[in-house]
Amino acid sequence: MIKVAVRSNESLEAALRRFKRQCNYSGIFRMAKARTWHEKRSDRRRRERRERLRMIQKATRKNDPNRKFRVRRRRQPAKAGRNQGPSSSFDSGGGGSYNRD
Repeated sequence: MIKVAVRSNESLEAALRRFKRQCNYSGIFRMAKARTWHEKRSDRRRRERRERLRMIQKATRKNDPNRKFRVRRRRQPAKAGRNQGPSSSFDSGGGGSYNRD
């Protein structure tokens, strides 16, 4: 059972937010949602098997030594004297099949 003591100078909304967060972490909402309808035993086994496979695949992808990491490049700050607007291909208006005379 989850209990939340309201701290001094704490609003009721903040305490309610903490209570909801604790319920979410403990899985109470997930259990309540699962019990709102009847699930056949075979469907439950099938769903749990899919969930297990998904977790195993995710763990293998995460621990794969040959995994290629996606490198995120940081934008370089604009140098002084350069046009800082959109790329020059859009500014010039020329080139490609979009050129209209």
